Amino acid sequence: MNLQDFFRLLRTRWITICVTTAVSLMGAVVLSLLTTPLYEASTRLFVSTTSGSTLSETYQGNRFSQERVVSYAELLKGRNLAQSTVDKLGLNMTAEALQQRISASAKPDTVLIDVRVLDESPVRARDIANTLSDEFVAKVRDLETPEDGARPDSRVVVEQRASIPEQPVLPKTTQNIALGLVLGLAIGVGLAVVRDLIDNTVKGRETVEEITGTGVVGTIPTDKERRRQPAISFDSDNSGIAEAFRKLRTNLQFLSVDNPPRVILVTSSMPSEGKSTTAINLALALAEAEHNVVLVDGDMRRPTLHKYLDLVGPVGVSTVLSGAASLDESLQKTRFPGLTVLTSGSVPPNPSELLGSLAARKLLGELRQKFDYVIVDSTPLLAVTDAAIVAAGADGVLIIARYGQTKRDQLTHAVSSLQSVGAPLLGAVLTLMPTRGGSPYSYSYSYYGADDAHRSRRHDPTISLRSLDRARTSGRRRRGNRSE
Repeated sequence: MNLQDFFRLLRTRWITICVTTAVSLMGAVVLSLLTTPLYEASTRLFVSTTSGSTLSETYQGNRFSQERVVSYAELLKGRNLAQSTVDKLGLNMTAEALQQRISASAKPDTVLIDVRVLDESPVRARDIANTLSDEFVAKVRDLETPEDGARPDSRVVVEQRASIPEQPVLPKTTQNIALGLVLGLAIGVGLAVVRDLIDNTVKGRETVEEITGTGVVGTIPTDKERRRQPAISFDSDNSGIAEAFRKLRTNLQFLSVDNPPRVILVTSSMPSEGKSTTAINLALALAEAEHNVVLVDGDMRRPTLHKYLDLVGPVGVSTVLSGAASLDESLQKTRFPGLTVLTSGSVPPNPSELLGSLAARKLLGELRQKFDYVIVDSTPLLAVTDAAIVAAGADGVLIIARYGQTKRDQLTHAVSSLQSVGAPLLGAVLTLMPTRGGSPYSYSYSYYGADDAHRSRRHDPTISLRSLDRARTSGRRRRGNRSE
């Protein structure tokens, strides 16, 4: 993973990072609110020894004091001194509890000892610190005084007495929040990296091409409007998703210049990957280029095209194959110029057998003769075998993979199903691509879209695509006339 991949990961998984950081910050705030405020009072003790008459004796006395300081710091934290302080102040706590609130430290190469006491009450913290220091001074005097009552070699004095602290030292709210922020970000980024490593979904062109063994001929961006209305009005729509389908149309027409595919099956590995929406708008994009197109609903288990295009559902493929109606009677014109639809018809009890019959192959042949392009919307490959059966009689197959949802093993099994029946795979289409930031293949056609409708139409890229398609159609017709 390089630096660019890392930043792309952060953009993709930003919700995970933000949620983790927010939880960590909330935890830091709650911890600060629940922590009982503690005040710290401190005193400073000075350790001295009897001064000598010579320089050597003075040096030895200073060394003696410095060595004593370390031992005195340990005595300050002892149980006996804590018990005498509790008894003198009449505190409602044990000596062990007070020991936990006392800290003493000796500064290196000095004869100073800092004593600190924590307590919920600032006044009590001051009283404990001062009383503890006084008790320690008396204790040292008793310990250092010889039995004969001579002057002790070492003594301790209180150099600085404690005062009432104004602000609590705990909780450290700012420090807790900063630590929560850093910890939340670290955990969030870690979770994002782990999720990305264990993510088995398709998210890149290279992955799709490696699995399918063919190229990605189209990338369709996410468009919330398609959930409500799958069909795009190409005559007035220059949005990003419309341009993506126009590009898919152009790519398909150049896949095989000498023998372009005319019967194209659109399928996917699993449901809800944008298969039907792709089939509808690919047919509409071809119709926009002045081709005569028929869209066939080959999903005879859960048909949807008649609902999306406001057509009659009970008359369609199943009625034609059963002989209940002729092909011409079952074809339905749509509100879109150049597009005819053959719905699935009534749901039969044996869809696989019906689609694998000679009548079904004959039906595709008749449609090929009547129309420039036949687009078949079929079932998912891993759900049932219907799509693989129809694919064997098609000129080519477009397999749909949904960005961030289609799993790699699902796509692998779907491609294997097509290979097992010898179906030619034209290419793959990545659907529901992020429109910005989430993918290296995200893009925007806003420069050519509705925002620039005021621009001259000679700058509209759809005209160039239409001109390409018209030129190809004219060239094909001229070649056909010369061959005749």
